[in-house]
Amino acid sequence: MTSEELLATRYLWSNGTLLQDQEIALVGGKVAAIRPRGTAPATEVHLAMPLLTDLQVNGGGGTMVNGDPTPEGLAHIAQAHLALGTGDILPTVITDRPEVIEAAGDAALECYGSTGILGLHIEGPHFSPARRGTHAERYLRPLDRRTVTLVERLRSAGMPVMITLAPERADPALLAALVDSGAVVSAGHSSATADEARVAFGRGVSCVTHLFNAMDQMQSRAPGLLGAAIDSDVMCGMICDGIHVDWTMLRIALAARPASGLSFAVSDAMATVGGPDHFTLYGQEIHVEQGRLVNAEGALAGAHVDLRQSLANLVGEVGLDLQTAVPMVSDIPRRLMGLPPREIAVGTAHDEMLLLGPRCERGSRR
Repeated sequence: MTSEELLATRYLWSNGTLLQDQEIALVGGKVAAIRPRGTAPATEVHLAMPLLTDLQVNGGGGTMVNGDPTPEGLAHIAQAHLALGTGDILPTVITDRPEVIEAAGDAALECYGSTGILGLHIEGPHFSPARRGTHAERYLRPLDRRTVTLVERLRSAGMPVMITLAPERADPALLAALVDSGAVVSAGHSSATADEARVAFGRGVSCVTHLFNAMDQMQSRAPGLLGAAIDSDVMCGMICDGIHVDWTMLRIALAARPASGLSFAVSDAMATVGGPDHFTLYGQEIHVEQGRLVNAEGALAGAHVDLRQSLANLVGEVGLDLQTAVPMVSDIPRRLMGLPPREIAVGTAHDEMLLLGPRCERGSRR
């Protein structure tokens, strides 16, 4: 007879609710029962939740999507993030030659659904040159039919797609085609005014990529894309490493959103997450320097953080409670992509759960 292993959880994320003092019984490596905590000896767990979902993963384990846009490359990146608690990713191909972006699309389509790969995030090349960040200027161009055709092809196969673009660089007819395809169209790397942003939201742009970063900052008479996004019901992704956005600014933005459930965390992870401390992008070495990823000019070049650490930061640094923070790395990004939430239920495998200690609730607050 197979013995029962017990996990005594202080908190358990289940069906959109944070339950307290539950006991998970495991038999043969799978959940056999979930019940109120008993008195039998059990392994103490602070928080049990499903594996995390990250919609912006440029790389991991020493590999970049752009550097190896193959099924093997994407699977390697997914495995690097799985080892850190993220079970599903949108591999993110950034600004590059059309052939590289199309190769990433083909790779994602081949391994979609089988290796923790949810689909594809195309970040660029349809950006404002003034807000390109580390993206190579030589590849920037307005939204064109070639990209729309790629997205339509991927969506026709049923694969989730997110595409980040500057709405002011998008022809309305082509933008409408992207929206009609069912892709999640996200505004980012943009110099859009607040009025331009609101028009784009009205046309179906339903998300904003890494809020605060690569966009004009708010001023009293010029809220820009940033202000328009915070004051709207579109979804907003946020990099929660304390480097891309100060903790105070994250608190202000989250408090100012018109409703809960509109903001989520992304890692924006590069190859150094779960890998070596440097990699090459556009022929230039990017390296970790005091926790920051910088290029030769010292400019930020992506993030060196994983989503599990982002959860700890949301709780310990931003000051969110678990009921608010947990869905930002799980249910909310999945809902944006039209996906059901991951659940811990009878039959769930042990390795499909993330078991965390109390560190996820500790941290210094300024």
